[in-house]
Amino acid sequence: MMLEARNIRKSYALPGKAPIEILKGVDLEVRSGEMVAVVGASGSGKTTLLNILGTLDTPDQGILNVGGTPVFDDGHFRLKPRELAMVRNRNIGFVFQFHHLLTDFTAVENVAMAEFIATGKLKPALERAETLLGSLGLHERLHHLPSELSGGEQQRVAIARALMNEPGVVLADEPSGNLDNRNSRILYELIAGISKNHKTAFVIVTHNEEYAATADRCLRMQDGLLATSFSA
Repeated sequence: MMLEARNIRKSYALPGKAPIEILKGVDLEVRSGEMVAVVGASGSGKTTLLNILGTLDTPDQGILNVGGTPVFDDGHFRLKPRELAMVRNRNIGFVFQFHHLLTDFTAVENVAMAEFIATGKLKPALERAETLLGSLGLHERLHHLPSELSGGEQQRVAIARALMNEPGVVLADEPSGNLDNRNSRILYELIAGISKNHKTAFVIVTHNEEYAATADRCLRMQDGLLATSFSA
């Protein structure tokens, strides 16, 4: 199992008010190569869950295993900060609604950056970045700055960056939120192909149920819990 979450609970306290329980005991298992979409109303807790799955936030209660490694146990990290960072960097990729590309660096430099920083080896990082971008149809855009790319191309660069360290799972938060229908469809088709061909799991938070239907499973966040919405 690439990702396993059990009884994940999360509340937020506002000054002078009772805590608001966002997640009320979420269970989720994601297998290698599986594409899972999570839909739900705004404020239902989708992004909160994604942040917890990515170890960017801590649940109040629950268990989380990533790539077979126990990460959380009843809301406490079981790993030291350095160990947790290693699990995150090796096992998890992130794609956000806004691509967050470095504006002064080319597409291939943006993708290669993380591996170069981690290893200090520029040439192999650039070679792998070129391969990834080429597989996403950007072989002619390697040396363009983000400002010279379309929105769809920028998100493909962001996906290539997320795949750079060959993570077992990629977490994507509204990856097509700033794209038109055509580019959104292309993006989801690319993600589906990557998921199947490279055995990379994807968990995608989206408001678009049409594109969510292309996933292997679609889950609905409602009343702080996940329920099956429909299947592909």
